Amino acid sequence: MHRFALCLALALGVAAPAAATEEATGYTCTFKVGAAHAYAKGRFKPTKAGPVTLDIAGINYAKQEAERVSGERRSVMRIIRAVNAVHFLEAVGEGYVNLTTVYDRDSGSATHSAVHSRHFALLGQPIVSQYRGTCVPKG
Repeated sequence: MHRFALCLALALGVAAPAAATEEATGYTCTFKVGAAHAYAKGRFKPTKAGPVTLDIAGINYAKQEAERVSGERRSVMRIIRAVNAVHFLEAVGEGYVNLTTVYDRDSGSATHSAVHSRHFALLGQPIVSQYRGTCVPKG
């Protein structure tokens, strides 16, 4: 009986909408801390990672889409929902990928913890970075 209850609870938990996705139609995210690595001469070497701010707008969970807004430029982001988070996947120029994960709201504040990762290359050399920060819901 306990196994059945556990399986049912897990199934319901996985199927339930993530709380992070239910409250906002967009986010403003600030990532002050990050690390970047560039590949050169057979290995990845640390490089400077400055702060990053990004805006996510037009979140449509039914279509699993959102927009990344940068000034006048907008790009489509795919949404992948998780139990306690929502992932925004963006394919940028030449097929490189950015991934932003926004977790449930922090119970002690109005912000959501978040992680932003970038996978791209410059002149054929891979550069990867990952940032930690917070997002504030809009709408």
